[in-house]
Amino acid sequence: MYSGRQEALIKPLLDKFTQQSGIAVNLVTGKGDALLSRIKAEGQFTEADVLLVADVGRLVRAKDMGLTQAIESADVTDVAKKYWVEETKQWVALTKRARPIMVRKGTFDDAPITGLEQLVGTEFINSICIRSSSNIYNQSMVSALIEIWGDEKTLAWAKGMVANFARSPKGGDRDQIKALAAGECDVAIANTYYLGGMLTSKDEDTRQVAQQIEVVWYDQGENEMGVHVNVSGAAITKYAKNKENAEKLLAYMLTETAQKWYAEVNHEYPVIEGVAVSQELASFGEFKGQTVPLTKIGENNAKALMLMDRAGWK
Repeated sequence: MYSGRQEALIKPLLDKFTQQSGIAVNLVTGKGDALLSRIKAEGQFTEADVLLVADVGRLVRAKDMGLTQAIESADVTDVAKKYWVEETKQWVALTKRARPIMVRKGTFDDAPITGLEQLVGTEFINSICIRSSSNIYNQSMVSALIEIWGDEKTLAWAKGMVANFARSPKGGDRDQIKALAAGECDVAIANTYYLGGMLTSKDEDTRQVAQQIEVVWYDQGENEMGVHVNVSGAAITKYAKNKENAEKLLAYMLTETAQKWYAEVNHEYPVIEGVAVSQELASFGEFKGQTVPLTKIGENNAKALMLMDRAGWK
C-alpha cells in the first residue's frame, strides 16, 4: 500500500487485517501527489497494489493519470453503495470528513452564523483564518461550490473571503484552530477530525485549546446546500500484482469493525450506515452534508485553483 495518510492513522488497521487474513501489507507513506508521481514513474514495475489518499481530488487525479483499474469485488462496491464508489469503480471512499465553520464558544450566541455566505459580510472583516489555496481540502471545498453555485457566484464569495482574512493563510488546520483560540481570528474553517484529534491529544495544552472551540454546521435548512463533505479513499493500481488480496483489504476496510476503528481513532465519519462515530464527533452534533457528486469535486479542481488565484487567495 502506498498511503498518503500517516502511518499511525492506518497501520494499526492494516495489522488487524493481517492478523485476520494472514495477508501481509507492506506500507509506504508519503505526500499524496508525490505518491501519484511515483506510481506513474514506476509504471508496470510498481510495487504498489493499493493507493490510499486523503482527498477525492487526488482519487480523481489518479484515475485521470491512468494509474488505477476497476474494482471487481462486490464485497467492496456493493457494501460502499453507489454514492461512495466511482462510477466506473476506479476507486472507493473509505471515510467521510466534514469541513465546517469553527468559532470560540459563546462568540456568536447573540447572532449565530447559519450560512457560509455570511462570512463575506462586512461584519467579518479581519475575522477569518483558513489555509492557503494550495491546500487540496480548500480546493475541493471551492470545487464543490462551483458545482453548486457556478463560477461567478463562487468567485465573488472567494473574493469576499480574501477581503475578510484575519491574516495571510499559513499552516495547517490545527494552526487555524489554535489561532482561533488565541483570538487572532473569530472564525476558522477546518476539518472536524483535526478538532477531534486535538480534544483527545496527550498534550494538555492542545486539549485546552480545542475545548474552547465549537463547530458551526452551516446551510442546514431544508432547501440549503449543507456542509462541505470530502472523503479519504483507495484505488487498486493499474499494474497491481496482488489484485485479489488488494480487494480483500478494501473489503475489510469497509467492514463494521474497521469503520468503527476509523471513527473512534481518526475521528472520521464512516461511509457505512449504522456505525457509531467517536464521542468527540458525536459532541459536535449531527449535520446535513452536501450531495455534490464526488467525481465533480475532483474534476473541478483545476478550475477551483484558477478561481482562487483570481480572487487573490494565496
